[in-house]
Amino acid sequence: MNKTKALAITSFALFSLFFGAGNLLLPPLLGYNSGDHWLWVSIGFMLTAVFVPILGIYAHSKLQGTLFDFGKKVSPSFSFLYCVIIYIIAVAIPSPRTAAATYEIAIAPNFNVGALSTSLVYFAFVLVFVFNRSKILQLIGKYLTPVIVIILLLVILVSLFTLDFRVASVPMEFPLLNGVFEGYQTFDAIGSVVVGAVIIISINQKFDYSFEEKKALIKKSGIISGLGLFLIYLGLIATGAFFSAEIDLDDTLSNNMQRANLLRHISNNALGNIGGSVLSILIGLACFTTAVGIVTGAADYFKGLFKNSKTVYVIAAILACVFGVVVGQLNFNAIIVIAIPFLLFIYPITIILILLNAIPERFASVLVFRLVVLVTFLFSIPDVIGFILPSETLEGIIAYIPLAEHSFGWVLPAFITFILVNVLSRKGLSV
Repeated sequence: MNKTKALAITSFALFSLFFGAGNLLLPPLLGYNSGDHWLWVSIGFMLTAVFVPILGIYAHSKLQGTLFDFGKKVSPSFSFLYCVIIYIIAVAIPSPRTAAATYEIAIAPNFNVGALSTSLVYFAFVLVFVFNRSKILQLIGKYLTPVIVIILLLVILVSLFTLDFRVASVPMEFPLLNGVFEGYQTFDAIGSVVVGAVIIISINQKFDYSFEEKKALIKKSGIISGLGLFLIYLGLIATGAFFSAEIDLDDTLSNNMQRANLLRHISNNALGNIGGSVLSILIGLACFTTAVGIVTGAADYFKGLFKNSKTVYVIAAILACVFGVVVGQLNFNAIIVIAIPFLLFIYPITIILILLNAIPERFASVLVFRLVVLVTFLFSIPDVIGFILPSETLEGIIAYIPLAEHSFGWVLPAFITFILVNVLSRKGLSV
Protein backbone atom coordinates (compact mmCIF):
# COMPACT_ATOMS: atom_id res chain seq x y z
CA MET A 1 0.00 0.00 0.00
CA ASN A 2 1.45 3.39 -0.98
CA LYS A 3 1.97 6.05 1.70
CA THR A 4 -0.73 8.40 0.40
CA LYS A 5 -3.36 5.69 0.66
CA ALA A 6 -2.05 4.64 4.09
CA LEU A 7 -2.30 8.26 5.26
CA ALA A 8 -5.87 8.60 3.99
CA ILE A 9 -7.04 5.35 5.63
CA THR A 10 -5.29 6.13 8.94
CA SER A 11 -6.65 9.70 9.01
CA PHE A 12 -10.20 8.53 8.32
CA ALA A 13 -9.92 5.79 10.94
CA LEU A 14 -8.58 8.20 13.55
CA PHE A 15 -11.36 10.70 12.85
CA SER A 16 -13.99 8.01 13.15
CA LEU A 17 -12.58 6.57 16.37
CA PHE A 18 -12.79 10.08 17.87
CA PHE A 19 -16.20 11.00 16.55
CA GLY A 20 -18.83 9.33 18.71
CA ALA A 21 -22.03 10.05 20.61
CA GLY A 22 -20.99 13.18 22.47
CA ASN A 23 -19.20 14.62 19.46
CA LEU A 24 -22.42 14.66 17.44
CA LEU A 25 -24.96 15.44 20.18
CA LEU A 26 -23.18 18.09 22.24
CA PRO A 27 -22.09 20.81 19.72
CA PRO A 28 -25.51 21.72 18.18
CA LEU A 29 -27.21 22.32 21.55
CA LEU A 30 -24.08 24.14 22.76
CA GLY A 31 -24.40 26.49 19.79
CA TYR A 32 -28.15 26.85 20.30
CA ASN A 33 -27.76 27.77 23.98
CA SER A 34 -24.86 30.15 23.35
CA GLY A 35 -26.65 32.16 20.64
CA ASP A 36 -24.63 35.27 19.81
CA HIS A 37 -21.71 33.97 21.91
CA TRP A 38 -21.30 30.91 19.68
CA LEU A 39 -17.90 31.92 18.30
CA TRP A 40 -16.29 32.32 21.75
CA VAL A 41 -17.90 29.09 22.88
CA SER A 42 -16.51 27.39 19.76
CA ILE A 43 -12.98 28.54 20.56
CA GLY A 44 -13.22 27.12 24.09
CA PHE A 45 -14.74 23.89 22.82
CA MET A 46 -11.95 23.44 20.27
CA LEU A 47 -9.28 23.71 22.96
CA THR A 48 -10.41 20.60 24.84
CA ALA A 49 -12.17 18.75 22.00
CA VAL A 50 -9.62 19.26 19.21
CA PHE A 51 -6.32 20.91 20.20
CA VAL A 52 -5.50 18.79 23.27
CA PRO A 53 -6.61 15.48 21.66
CA ILE A 54 -4.48 16.10 18.57
CA LEU A 55 -1.54 16.91 20.83
CA GLY A 56 -2.25 13.52 22.39
CA ILE A 57 -1.87 11.88 18.97
CA TYR A 58 1.34 13.86 18.42
CA ALA A 59 2.65 12.60 21.77
CA HIS A 60 1.80 9.05 20.69
CA SER A 61 3.81 9.59 17.49
CA LYS A 62 6.85 10.44 19.63
CA LEU A 63 6.42 7.57 22.09
CA GLN A 64 5.02 4.85 19.79
CA GLY A 65 4.30 2.67 22.78
CA THR A 66 1.19 2.21 24.87
CA LEU A 67 -0.80 4.39 27.24
CA PHE A 68 1.58 3.21 29.97
CA ASP A 69 4.35 5.31 28.38
CA PHE A 70 2.39 8.52 28.99
CA GLY A 71 2.82 8.35 32.75
CA LYS A 72 5.94 6.28 33.28
CA LYS A 73 8.11 9.36 33.93
CA VAL A 74 6.04 10.01 37.05
CA SER A 75 6.57 6.41 38.16
CA PRO A 76 5.69 2.92 36.88
CA SER A 77 3.20 2.46 39.72
CA PHE A 78 1.46 5.73 38.93
CA SER A 79 1.32 4.89 35.23
CA PHE A 80 -0.15 1.46 35.89
CA LEU A 81 -2.84 2.92 38.15
CA TYR A 82 -3.55 5.73 35.67
CA CYS A 83 -3.96 3.24 32.80
CA VAL A 84 -6.34 1.05 34.78
CA ILE A 85 -8.46 4.08 35.78
CA ILE A 86 -8.55 5.42 32.21
CA TYR A 87 -9.63 2.10 30.70
CA ILE A 88 -12.24 1.51 33.40
CA ILE A 89 -13.68 4.99 32.82
CA ALA A 90 -13.60 4.51 29.04
CA VAL A 91 -15.38 1.17 29.24
CA ALA A 92 -17.84 2.37 31.91
CA ILE A 93 -18.90 5.74 30.47
CA PRO A 94 -18.16 6.73 26.85
CA SER A 95 -18.55 3.22 25.44
CA PRO A 96 -22.02 2.55 26.99
CA ARG A 97 -22.95 6.15 26.13
CA THR A 98 -22.63 5.31 22.45
CA ALA A 99 -25.17 2.51 22.85
CA ALA A 100 -27.55 4.75 24.83
CA ALA A 101 -27.39 7.47 22.18
CA THR A 102 -27.92 4.96 19.36
CA TYR A 103 -30.99 3.55 21.09
CA GLU A 104 -32.57 6.86 22.10
CA ILE A 105 -32.10 8.68 18.80
CA ALA A 106 -31.72 6.05 16.09
CA ILE A 107 -33.71 3.03 17.30
CA ALA A 108 -36.48 4.00 19.77
CA PRO A 109 -38.19 6.58 17.49
CA ASN A 110 -38.33 4.13 14.57
CA PHE A 111 -38.66 0.61 16.00
CA ASN A 112 -40.53 -1.06 18.84
CA VAL A 113 -37.38 -2.55 20.36
CA GLY A 114 -36.15 -2.36 23.96
CA ALA A 115 -32.87 -0.84 25.13
CA LEU A 116 -31.53 -4.23 26.28
CA SER A 117 -32.12 -5.91 22.91
CA THR A 118 -30.52 -2.96 21.12
CA SER A 119 -27.44 -3.00 23.36
CA LEU A 120 -27.00 -6.76 22.96
CA VAL A 121 -27.03 -6.57 19.17
CA TYR A 122 -24.93 -3.39 19.19
CA PHE A 123 -22.12 -4.80 21.30
CA ALA A 124 -22.27 -8.13 19.49
CA PHE A 125 -21.31 -6.25 16.31
CA VAL A 126 -18.66 -4.33 18.26
CA LEU A 127 -17.13 -7.67 19.28
CA VAL A 128 -17.04 -8.83 15.65
CA PHE A 129 -14.92 -5.82 14.75
CA VAL A 130 -12.75 -6.08 17.86
CA PHE A 131 -12.04 -9.76 17.17
CA ASN A 132 -10.93 -8.81 13.66
CA ARG A 133 -8.24 -6.63 15.22
CA SER A 134 -5.87 -6.58 12.26
CA LYS A 135 -8.57 -5.25 9.91
CA ILE A 136 -9.79 -2.32 12.02
CA LEU A 137 -7.92 0.37 10.06
CA GLN A 138 -9.24 -1.01 6.77
CA LEU A 139 -12.83 -1.56 7.93
CA ILE A 140 -13.27 1.79 9.67
CA GLY A 141 -10.92 4.02 7.67
CA LYS A 142 -11.85 2.79 4.20
CA TYR A 143 -15.54 2.03 4.50
CA LEU A 144 -17.36 3.47 7.52
CA THR A 145 -15.73 6.89 7.96
CA PRO A 146 -16.30 8.22 4.43
CA VAL A 147 -20.03 7.57 4.89
CA ILE A 148 -20.02 9.45 8.21
CA VAL A 149 -18.11 12.42 6.79
CA ILE A 150 -20.28 12.71 3.67
CA ILE A 151 -23.52 12.68 5.68
CA LEU A 152 -22.17 15.20 8.21
CA LEU A 153 -20.95 17.62 5.57
CA LEU A 154 -24.20 17.32 3.62
CA VAL A 155 -26.34 18.13 6.67
CA ILE A 156 -24.11 21.00 7.82
CA LEU A 157 -23.62 22.65 4.44
CA VAL A 158 -27.26 22.45 3.40
CA SER A 159 -28.32 23.85 6.80
CA LEU A 160 -25.87 26.74 6.68
CA PHE A 161 -26.85 27.72 3.15
CA THR A 162 -30.61 27.55 3.79
CA LEU A 163 -30.75 29.30 7.18
CA ASP A 164 -30.74 33.05 7.76
CA PHE A 165 -27.55 34.04 9.51
CA ARG A 166 -29.40 35.25 12.60
CA VAL A 167 -28.77 34.16 16.17
CA ALA A 168 -30.68 34.74 19.38
CA SER A 169 -29.25 37.11 21.99
CA VAL A 170 -28.42 34.91 24.98
CA PRO A 171 -27.08 36.08 28.37
CA MET A 172 -23.98 34.02 29.13
CA GLU A 173 -21.07 34.61 31.49
CA PHE A 174 -17.66 33.29 30.49
CA PRO A 175 -18.62 31.70 27.12
CA LEU A 176 -15.00 30.67 26.49
CA LEU A 177 -14.85 28.64 29.72
CA ASN A 178 -18.31 27.18 29.05
CA GLY A 179 -16.99 25.89 25.74
CA VAL A 180 -13.86 24.45 27.38
CA PHE A 181 -15.91 22.55 29.96
CA GLU A 182 -18.36 21.27 27.36
CA GLY A 183 -15.38 19.99 25.39
CA TYR A 184 -14.57 17.79 28.39
CA GLN A 185 -17.84 15.94 27.77
CA THR A 186 -16.69 14.70 24.36
CA PHE A 187 -14.02 12.59 26.13
CA ASP A 188 -11.72 13.41 23.21
CA ALA A 189 -8.61 14.02 25.35
CA ILE A 190 -9.10 10.64 27.03
CA GLY A 191 -10.03 9.26 23.63
CA SER A 192 -6.73 10.45 22.16
CA VAL A 193 -4.61 8.48 24.62
CA VAL A 194 -6.82 5.40 24.17
CA VAL A 195 -7.36 5.33 20.40
CA GLY A 196 -3.83 6.60 19.73
CA ALA A 197 -2.54 3.34 21.17
CA VAL A 198 -5.04 1.43 18.99
CA ILE A 199 -3.79 3.26 15.89
CA ILE A 200 -0.15 2.49 16.70
CA ILE A 201 -0.80 -1.24 17.14
CA SER A 202 -2.88 -1.29 13.95
CA ILE A 203 -0.10 0.44 12.00
CA ASN A 204 2.47 -2.00 13.37
CA GLN A 205 0.30 -4.92 12.24
CA LYS A 206 -0.50 -3.54 8.80
CA PHE A 207 2.54 -1.56 7.63
CA ASP A 208 6.23 -2.41 7.63
CA TYR A 209 7.44 1.12 8.39
CA SER A 210 10.47 2.45 10.24
CA PHE A 211 10.07 4.44 13.48
CA GLU A 212 10.41 7.77 11.66
CA GLU A 213 8.00 6.72 8.91
CA LYS A 214 5.41 5.74 11.52
CA LYS A 215 6.02 9.00 13.38
CA ALA A 216 5.37 11.02 10.21
CA LEU A 217 2.26 8.97 9.37
CA ILE A 218 0.75 9.37 12.84
CA LYS A 219 1.53 13.11 13.00
CA LYS A 220 0.03 13.81 9.58
CA SER A 221 -3.05 11.67 10.22
CA GLY A 222 -3.50 13.49 13.55
CA ILE A 223 -3.40 16.87 11.83
CA ILE A 224 -5.82 15.78 9.10
CA SER A 225 -8.29 14.18 11.51
CA GLY A 226 -7.98 17.21 13.80
CA LEU A 227 -8.80 19.54 10.92
CA GLY A 228 -11.80 17.36 10.13
CA LEU A 229 -12.99 17.48 13.74
CA PHE A 230 -12.49 21.26 13.82
CA LEU A 231 -14.59 21.85 10.71
CA ILE A 232 -17.36 19.45 11.76
CA TYR A 233 -17.56 20.88 15.29
CA LEU A 234 -17.55 24.45 14.03
CA GLY A 235 -20.28 23.60 11.53
CA LEU A 236 -22.44 21.87 14.14
CA ILE A 237 -22.07 24.67 16.71
CA ALA A 238 -22.78 27.35 14.08
CA THR A 239 -25.81 25.44 12.79
CA GLY A 240 -27.17 25.13 16.33
CA ALA A 241 -26.58 28.85 16.92
CA PHE A 242 -28.43 29.85 13.74
CA PHE A 243 -31.33 27.60 14.73
CA SER A 244 -31.59 29.53 18.02
CA ALA A 245 -33.41 32.25 16.08
CA GLU A 246 -35.52 29.74 14.11
CA ILE A 247 -37.09 27.40 16.71
CA ASP A 248 -37.93 27.20 20.41
CA LEU A 249 -36.94 23.99 22.17
CA ASP A 250 -39.15 22.69 24.95
CA ASP A 251 -37.45 23.75 28.20
CA THR A 252 -39.30 21.06 30.15
CA LEU A 253 -37.46 18.29 28.30
CA SER A 254 -34.14 16.82 29.44
CA ASN A 255 -30.96 18.08 27.83
CA ASN A 256 -30.65 14.84 25.91
CA MET A 257 -34.15 15.10 24.44
CA GLN A 258 -33.40 18.70 23.51
CA ARG A 259 -30.21 17.56 21.80
CA ALA A 260 -32.09 14.86 19.91
CA ASN A 261 -34.94 17.17 18.90
CA LEU A 262 -32.53 19.85 17.71
CA LEU A 263 -30.61 17.31 15.63
CA ARG A 264 -33.87 16.11 14.09
CA HIS A 265 -34.82 19.70 13.23
CA ILE A 266 -31.42 20.21 11.61
CA SER A 267 -31.58 16.94 9.64
CA ASN A 268 -35.18 17.45 8.49
CA ASN A 269 -34.41 21.03 7.47
CA ALA A 270 -31.42 19.89 5.43
CA LEU A 271 -32.72 16.63 3.94
CA GLY A 272 -36.51 16.81 4.15
CA ASN A 273 -38.49 13.63 4.81
CA ILE A 274 -35.42 11.40 4.79
CA GLY A 275 -33.70 13.53 7.44
CA GLY A 276 -34.77 11.30 10.32
CA SER A 277 -33.55 8.14 8.60
CA VAL A 278 -30.23 9.73 7.67
CA LEU A 279 -29.78 10.97 11.24
CA SER A 280 -30.39 7.45 12.55
CA ILE A 281 -27.70 6.03 10.24
CA LEU A 282 -25.28 8.80 11.18
CA ILE A 283 -25.78 8.32 14.93
CA GLY A 284 -25.40 4.56 14.63
CA LEU A 285 -22.19 4.69 12.60
CA ALA A 286 -20.55 7.49 14.60
CA CYS A 287 -21.28 5.79 17.92
CA PHE A 288 -20.33 2.33 16.70
CA THR A 289 -16.82 3.24 15.49
CA THR A 290 -16.02 4.94 18.80
CA ALA A 291 -17.20 1.92 20.80
CA VAL A 292 -14.97 -0.31 18.66
CA GLY A 293 -11.96 1.93 19.39
CA ILE A 294 -12.59 2.01 23.15
CA VAL A 295 -13.13 -1.74 23.53
CA THR A 296 -10.14 -2.53 21.32
CA GLY A 297 -7.91 -0.16 23.31
CA ALA A 298 -8.92 -1.69 26.62
CA ALA A 299 -8.45 -5.25 25.32
CA ASP A 300 -5.05 -4.32 23.85
CA TYR A 301 -3.87 -2.93 27.18
CA PHE A 302 -4.85 -5.91 29.31
CA LYS A 303 -3.48 -8.26 26.65
CA GLY A 304 -0.12 -6.47 27.01
CA LEU A 305 -0.19 -6.93 30.78
CA PHE A 306 -0.36 -10.71 30.33
CA LYS A 307 2.45 -11.35 27.84
CA ASN A 308 0.29 -10.60 24.76
CA SER A 309 -2.14 -13.36 25.61
CA LYS A 310 -4.87 -13.68 22.96
CA THR A 311 -7.11 -15.30 25.57
CA VAL A 312 -6.84 -12.22 27.79
CA TYR A 313 -7.64 -10.02 24.78
CA VAL A 314 -10.84 -11.98 24.12
CA ILE A 315 -11.89 -12.03 27.79
CA ALA A 316 -11.21 -8.28 28.21
CA ALA A 317 -13.19 -7.46 25.06
CA ILE A 318 -16.15 -9.58 26.16
CA LEU A 319 -16.17 -8.07 29.67
CA ALA A 320 -16.00 -4.54 28.21
CA CYS A 321 -18.97 -5.28 25.97
CA VAL A 322 -20.96 -6.88 28.81
CA PHE A 323 -20.34 -3.77 30.89
CA GLY A 324 -21.43 -1.67 27.92
CA VAL A 325 -24.71 -3.58 27.68
CA VAL A 326 -25.42 -3.13 31.40
CA VAL A 327 -24.59 0.59 31.68
CA GLY A 328 -26.06 1.29 28.24
CA GLN A 329 -29.53 0.79 29.77
CA LEU A 330 -29.21 4.23 31.37
CA ASN A 331 -30.29 7.21 29.31
CA PHE A 332 -27.67 9.39 27.65
CA ASN A 333 -28.20 12.36 29.96
CA ALA A 334 -27.83 10.23 33.10
CA ILE A 335 -24.50 8.89 31.82
CA ILE A 336 -23.29 12.48 31.23
CA VAL A 337 -24.19 13.48 34.80
CA ILE A 338 -22.46 10.39 36.21
CA ALA A 339 -19.37 11.22 34.15
CA ILE A 340 -18.80 14.75 35.51
CA PRO A 341 -16.94 13.94 38.78
CA PHE A 342 -14.77 11.38 36.98
CA LEU A 343 -13.95 13.96 34.31
CA LEU A 344 -13.10 16.59 36.91
CA PHE A 345 -10.65 14.10 38.45
CA ILE A 346 -8.98 12.41 35.48
CA TYR A 347 -9.22 15.03 32.72
CA PRO A 348 -6.75 17.56 34.22
CA ILE A 349 -4.15 14.83 34.78
CA THR A 350 -4.69 13.53 31.24
CA ILE A 351 -4.30 17.00 29.74
CA ILE A 352 -1.09 17.57 31.72
CA LEU A 353 0.36 14.20 30.66
CA ILE A 354 -0.46 14.95 27.01
CA LEU A 355 1.17 18.41 27.17
CA LEU A 356 4.28 17.18 28.97
CA ASN A 357 4.77 14.31 26.51
CA ALA A 358 4.23 16.62 23.53
CA ILE A 359 6.74 19.34 24.46
CA PRO A 360 10.53 18.97 23.95
CA GLU A 361 12.08 16.61 26.48
CA ARG A 362 14.47 19.25 27.82
CA PHE A 363 11.45 20.96 29.40
CA ALA A 364 9.86 17.75 30.64
CA SER A 365 12.25 16.06 33.04
CA VAL A 366 11.20 13.37 35.48
CA LEU A 367 11.05 16.02 38.22
CA VAL A 368 8.81 18.25 36.09
CA PHE A 369 6.46 15.33 35.41
CA ARG A 370 6.23 14.37 39.06
CA LEU A 371 5.69 17.82 40.55
CA VAL A 372 3.33 19.16 37.88
CA VAL A 373 1.16 16.03 37.99
CA LEU A 374 1.12 16.15 41.82
CA VAL A 375 0.07 19.80 41.88
CA THR A 376 -2.57 19.17 39.22
CA PHE A 377 -3.99 16.30 41.25
CA LEU A 378 -4.07 18.30 44.50
CA PHE A 379 -5.78 21.33 42.95
CA SER A 380 -8.34 19.11 41.19
CA ILE A 381 -9.58 17.68 44.48
CA PRO A 382 -11.76 20.73 45.39
CA ASP A 383 -13.49 20.51 42.00
CA VAL A 384 -14.41 16.87 42.52
CA ILE A 385 -15.50 17.26 46.15
CA GLY A 386 -17.37 20.45 45.34
CA PHE A 387 -19.44 18.64 42.74
CA ILE A 388 -20.21 15.62 44.93
CA LEU A 389 -20.52 17.27 48.37
CA PRO A 390 -20.80 21.06 48.03
CA SER A 391 -20.27 22.98 51.27
CA GLU A 392 -19.71 26.55 52.48
CA THR A 393 -16.25 25.65 53.79
CA LEU A 394 -15.21 24.33 50.41
CA GLU A 395 -16.61 27.41 48.69
CA GLY A 396 -14.41 29.53 50.96
CA ILE A 397 -11.34 27.55 49.87
CA ILE A 398 -12.29 27.72 46.19
CA ALA A 399 -12.66 31.51 46.43
CA TYR A 400 -8.89 31.79 46.98
CA ILE A 401 -7.93 29.61 43.98
CA PRO A 402 -7.98 31.40 40.60
CA LEU A 403 -10.48 29.87 38.13
CA ALA A 404 -11.59 27.29 40.72
CA GLU A 405 -15.18 28.55 40.56
CA HIS A 406 -15.14 27.38 36.93
CA SER A 407 -13.57 23.97 37.78
CA PHE A 408 -10.16 25.01 36.42
CA GLY A 409 -8.39 25.66 39.71
CA TRP A 410 -5.56 23.34 38.67
CA VAL A 411 -4.49 25.33 35.60
CA LEU A 412 -2.53 28.22 37.13
CA PRO A 413 -0.80 26.18 39.90
CA ALA A 414 0.27 23.56 37.33
CA PHE A 415 1.64 26.24 34.99
CA ILE A 416 3.52 28.02 37.80
CA THR A 417 4.99 24.71 38.98
CA PHE A 418 6.12 23.89 35.44
CA ILE A 419 7.86 27.27 35.07
CA LEU A 420 9.47 27.24 38.53
CA VAL A 421 10.87 23.71 38.27
CA ASN A 422 12.34 24.41 34.84
CA VAL A 423 13.84 27.76 35.88
CA LEU A 424 15.35 26.40 39.10
CA SER A 425 16.66 23.31 37.31
CA ARG A 426 18.39 25.49 34.69
CA LYS A 427 20.12 27.40 37.50
CA GLY A 428 21.32 24.17 39.07
CA LEU A 429 19.17 24.61 42.14
CA SER A 430 17.39 21.73 43.83
CA VAL A 431 13.63 21.88 44.19
